[in-house]
Amino acid sequence: MDTNFLYPNAIWSYFNEILQIPRPSGKEEKIIAYLLNFARTHKLTAKQDQCGNILITKEATKGYEHLPTVILQSHMDMVCEKDATSNHDFNKDSIPAYIDNDWIKSHGTTLGADDGIGIAAQLAILASNELRHGKIEALFTKDEECGMTGVRCMDSQFLTGKYLINLDSEEEGEIFIGCAGGERTLATFCYNTETPSEKLFFFRVNVSNLNGGHSGGDIHRQSGNAIKILARYLDKLRNKYKLYITSIEGGNLMNAIPREAEAVCAVAFENKENIRVDLNLFIAEIEEEVATTDPNFKMDLHSAEGKNVIDPATSTRLLQTLMAIPHGVIGMSKNMPDLVETSTNLAAIHMRDGNKIEIATSQRSSVNSMKDYIVSSISNLFELAGASVQHGDAYPGWTPNLNSGLLAAAKDCYKQLYHENVAIKAIHAGLECGLILEKYPHLEMISCGPTISDVHSPSEKLYIPSVERWWNFLVELLKHIPVK
Repeated sequence: MDTNFLYPNAIWSYFNEILQIPRPSGKEEKIIAYLLNFARTHKLTAKQDQCGNILITKEATKGYEHLPTVILQSHMDMVCEKDATSNHDFNKDSIPAYIDNDWIKSHGTTLGADDGIGIAAQLAILASNELRHGKIEALFTKDEECGMTGVRCMDSQFLTGKYLINLDSEEEGEIFIGCAGGERTLATFCYNTETPSEKLFFFRVNVSNLNGGHSGGDIHRQSGNAIKILARYLDKLRNKYKLYITSIEGGNLMNAIPREAEAVCAVAFENKENIRVDLNLFIAEIEEEVATTDPNFKMDLHSAEGKNVIDPATSTRLLQTLMAIPHGVIGMSKNMPDLVETSTNLAAIHMRDGNKIEIATSQRSSVNSMKDYIVSSISNLFELAGASVQHGDAYPGWTPNLNSGLLAAAKDCYKQLYHENVAIKAIHAGLECGLILEKYPHLEMISCGPTISDVHSPSEKLYIPSVERWWNFLVELLKHIPVK
């Protein structure tokens, strides 16, 4: 991808380099090596902690030594989602990015602008001999997308800065000062297999081409959930015929709304044509429901091979659970208009070895008591259905600080640059800021970024004009960090 004509050239050059480096969550070795080599090349101090986080330090430029140290923070990993037809290997292939008018997109995969563009901005600042700023600590965290494990185990002595600017937001012209906390709830169903004696028609039914999206930032859009749609069709069949389930799969990542799901099932052979008619009627219903949010929705049914099935009692409990479990917005904020307060995401369902079926969900809320409530509600539902339940990767929210000096300076800088007020918001998605604040309670923090659309999906795209505006704001703010 040729970015030589884009401004500012430095940030686009580094972003293009980052696109060439595989960096799935938990497999950040190549981007870590790249960052450490960057520090050596530019004669900057770098260190890596036991968790894999990288900190590169740049001293203040002449005349700005009096400014407090600022931490610029982004995460190294990216969400690895692709279309069903894509052969992309995220472990070794570069991102097939291209420019489409004012947007940068990828062919059939996530782009990784979340948070590759944040990394690029840090590197452009660290490499520059022209920008003016106080001392900078550039923090690159590991494994943000799959549990924020990098900041979870980061030592409380790793950083020295007074202020932190998180570069992981996705709308230029907005500054975020708070985020939701979250927790993951995993249910496991155990089953037995049976070989029915009657003659059966085995079929594979799949849901695809939904838009998906981020389970926090996009949950309010009410996009279709592939697992929910699949469960609804199978439940209709269960109530009309004797339905057998052989396998069921759907979704991928905990923090993504599932775009695809499929099941291999069986009915008595004489119902072979009936279920196709039922599917056509069902597709018409769903197309009407998701016409606005998921216009490319697709659902297919094909014959399949099969012999053994899940025992009927378990498959019934499984479908009843998938029908009953909530997905989407649970409640809106009472304090900030248009902000989702509490939500839950039915993220994935997978068959595991040992005759087990796992259902993965995640809950979020900006109110800790509500987070605990929705986690408990989901857990109780699973347990009533006979599943075992585990929890993990809980993280705290980030409570807004409207009296922050950093926030005041950011608002002033934006107004001076663009003669308009920057929007001050909180986000329903989880940011690393909450976990960092637990370890460094003295920090004042804001989060900002350029405009990125459809993150965590193959439709992810980066709005080119927003990058220049964001960059200009960021470098201006670094010159006006409050001393007190």
